[in-house]
Amino acid sequence: MCCVSTPKAGLGTIRDMTQSKAAQSRSSAPLSRRFLATNAALPAFALGILFASHASAQQSSPTSTPVATAGSGATSTGAASQQVASGQSNLYNASGSNGATVDQNSFKGSLIDGKSTGTNLPLSIDDAMSRGLKQNLGLILQGASAQSANGARLEQLQQLLPTVSAQVSYTVEQVDLAAFGLKIPNFNPIIGPFQVFDFRAYLTQNLLNLTALDQYIASKHSFNAAKLSAVDARDMVVLTVGNAYLLCVADAARIEAINSALKTAKLTYDQAVDQHSAGTAPRLDVLRAQVDYQSEQQNLISSVNQLAKDKIALARAIGLPLDQEFTLTDTAPYQALDHLDPNLSFDQALKTRKDLAAAAEQVESAQATRKAAYADRYPVLSAAGNFGDLGETFGHSHGTYTATGQVTVPVLQIVKDRGEQQVANASLEQSKARLSDSTQQVNADIRSSILDIQSAAKLVEAAHSNVVLATEALSEAQQRYHAGVADNLPVSQAQTSFEQANDQYISALYQHNVAKLSLARALGVAQTNYKDYLGGK
Repeated sequence: MCCVSTPKAGLGTIRDMTQSKAAQSRSSAPLSRRFLATNAALPAFALGILFASHASAQQSSPTSTPVATAGSGATSTGAASQQVASGQSNLYNASGSNGATVDQNSFKGSLIDGKSTGTNLPLSIDDAMSRGLKQNLGLILQGASAQSANGARLEQLQQLLPTVSAQVSYTVEQVDLAAFGLKIPNFNPIIGPFQVFDFRAYLTQNLLNLTALDQYIASKHSFNAAKLSAVDARDMVVLTVGNAYLLCVADAARIEAINSALKTAKLTYDQAVDQHSAGTAPRLDVLRAQVDYQSEQQNLISSVNQLAKDKIALARAIGLPLDQEFTLTDTAPYQALDHLDPNLSFDQALKTRKDLAAAAEQVESAQATRKAAYADRYPVLSAAGNFGDLGETFGHSHGTYTATGQVTVPVLQIVKDRGEQQVANASLEQSKARLSDSTQQVNADIRSSILDIQSAAKLVEAAHSNVVLATEALSEAQQRYHAGVADNLPVSQAQTSFEQANDQYISALYQHNVAKLSLARALGVAQTNYKDYLGGK
């Protein structure tokens, strides 16, 4: 696969574009302005009601998106904002699939590594991935599952190996023959007390046990499946940590845009106050500018809070103490990923996806278990023996031994055999069905990720164009207001449109990068190649 890198504008573009505004609390602005326009002499208590309505709207729907003001040229940002909300949902409910029994929510947690340093820690995406691949709870639990599967394999192996045990005994005994019905005239029935020392080693060995052999083969395949699932879990960690990091990057970019918009709103408000004091602007311009400025303050509070929450989720996934302050050092600029062939990508995934290989091992395990169920009808050949030193004392003893060969043949266990066979057949069918479904799910994930990448790339280009146009419209509206040929209503509308365009652009960048990361996970190369996909190939 290859791509053509077409850098349009990274998050740095947004930093340079001043006079932007956050989109969330603008939905009530047009109605408020129409009310103000018809009531030039708005009393002070009405202004308080207007501010309260803005605060109520912000609290009840902090992620609401604005409706474009007529004539502003802006469009609704609902679809774009949903991408970030969806990403946060994926972060709090880790996405992807894994063939292990470890719960999906395990990848949201971690084991805390150390204590807070008390300083602000610079955190790159490589640092976050490295920490996650060491401390993530899902990965640790999956490793423990692999150890457990290995233990079960060793237990089954012991049934095929010789078992040796040793025993030392010392016995003191006195026997009453009369109690056993032995009454001999003129013979004392009490014998003893006497003592016996016995040093002995015991050996048992299955010479031919097909059931035990097949059960060992089944446990060996189960262990291989657990190891492959542990490797696949590393891709899950990369997906979860990468999504968390990208969310924080998008939050930080949105805060920068809102801070820039806040400065612009403050300048517009100060200018409206000065012009009103000079008698060249009505009170309505001051009220409108004040509402815009305080709305930006509300948006900033909400966005800062969201970034803090997303950073907590990131710290949870990588094992950082929750009181550790850190700063993201990497951004996620736009890099195209083109010429993606779903069929070729699927062929690659069939070779690299460890969870598919684990599912195939589970099928092999089920087949071996099925053979073991049918082998219960066959004889079992075993040998046992012991050798030791037996006598009254250490100095008066002699070596003794016993050797036994045994053939055990099941004669009548028809119901048991049939039940085991049915259970094994059902388990095998389930394993085959899971493997087939997992294969098709990988195919679907690859095709969906490619569609998301292509769609997000177009959204990034369209959003970038909207930012340029909205910037030009805002500049023109400000020039007209400064020249005194219009009031500040067009400026407020242009700021709303510009903020919508910025919000769409941030969301589109996030969507594009997450789609590329999801494709890397779908191909089974997220752990090794995630930077290639995030940065373009």
